[in-house]
Amino acid sequence: MLEGEDHIQDECGVVGIYAPGEDVSRLTYFALLALQHRGQESAGIAVSDGTDIVVYKDMGLVAQVFHDEAALSSLTGDLAIGHVRYSTTGSSHWDNAQPIHRDAGKLQVALAHNGNLVNTMDLAKNLELNRSRRARQTSTDSDLVAELIARSAKESVEEAILDTMPKLVGAFTLVMADEKTVFGARDSLGLRPLALGRLIAGGYVIASETCALDAIGATFIREIEPGEVVAIDANGLRSFSFAEATPKLCIFEFVYFARPDSNLYGKSVQRTRFQMGMRLAAEAPVDADLVMPVPDSGRGAAAGYSQASGIPYGDGLVKNSYIGRTFIQPTQELREQAVGAKLNPIAHMIEGKRLVVVDDSIVRGTNTRHTVKMLRKAGAREIHMRIASPPIRWPCFYGIDTANRDELIASSMSVDEISEHVGADSLAYLSLEGMIDATEVDAQQFCHACFSSEYPIPIPDEVKITKNMLEQTI
Repeated sequence: MLEGEDHIQDECGVVGIYAPGEDVSRLTYFALLALQHRGQESAGIAVSDGTDIVVYKDMGLVAQVFHDEAALSSLTGDLAIGHVRYSTTGSSHWDNAQPIHRDAGKLQVALAHNGNLVNTMDLAKNLELNRSRRARQTSTDSDLVAELIARSAKESVEEAILDTMPKLVGAFTLVMADEKTVFGARDSLGLRPLALGRLIAGGYVIASETCALDAIGATFIREIEPGEVVAIDANGLRSFSFAEATPKLCIFEFVYFARPDSNLYGKSVQRTRFQMGMRLAAEAPVDADLVMPVPDSGRGAAAGYSQASGIPYGDGLVKNSYIGRTFIQPTQELREQAVGAKLNPIAHMIEGKRLVVVDDSIVRGTNTRHTVKMLRKAGAREIHMRIASPPIRWPCFYGIDTANRDELIASSMSVDEISEHVGADSLAYLSLEGMIDATEVDAQQFCHACFSSEYPIPIPDEVKITKNMLEQTI
């Protein structure tokens, strides 16, 4: 996690569209807007007209990158891929923005990636890319994948992709394109989501979440299976399996990452969060006057807690969606002021009341501590924190930018100690079993390593050190 930030960070969002005769760049733009919550550092779109691939990308939000109508109008073609980024390998700068375009002469490919590989250094050493990476100033695992495909000895990009996918270890959902075909791929564990849809006017869409399909009027067909590659071109849709599927979707997608209007494993994310709140009420009841969420991530669980407990639901905090992230502030004092600018209490909802305050998680505890302090100042009589997931005790290495383990408050403090630290009258977390049960999905189909330390893929030592590992070698 970046300095001063106190929340699990978003990942990335990917989109791929094959729709000859349609305005594919604009469709991709609207799909990326729907996925903006998954990454706010950079955005980009690559298009092909059947002969040439053109990429437009920049730092910032989707609407900032494509603020000029001319930018979208210039991106014409039959297919497109798009990306919104939150950096998990490689720093946040223009060279690391995606989509990536690589042209090795015989093969050229555009690529967008969500996830994090754990054999990055092995791939870099095998490709001997130190000199070329230094010249481009790129330092991402995604760049290595694009190089592997573009430099392949295979005769086509499709063959190169099928040859490359088994070499990748870790979490990846990829959308890729050559001049005439869009491809989608998902790692054998399916750690990150990837959905397939059909446009009403014809053509196909691949996207990180189903909400992006909804945004452009596409009909959901199915999820891309773990270990599957799909290819979409003038001949239709083709599917290939490169590895045996062993589903292990990151359960934090249900807890926080996915938009509430998305579906995962055929289940409504919003309904699942509501059920997590209901189970939390059963596991950690308390006498109170009002159940309120920490916006926006606590809303679904707070509504469920309210219904199960019979305690009225109300909004006691207003979130300013336009304030910058707290980590950009140069001093701790300014960072704390920025946290206060993000949330503001509604005094008449809070004063004199016993509150149940519901959030999705606690990372370092600094934001929670500030929230409790702010509610007390607004006149709350009691504050009972309820968290709709278990304590986060372990880092993620599969595409979520969590803090180092020594920065995770639950790795060194008991629940009672955390409660005292944040200044709450009581604190309780949802159990691992309760969280999984709320999804109505078999527990074996999830990765929950950040809660349990049960990592489905072994983590090399260099991956445990830093997301900037490639930058340290060039």
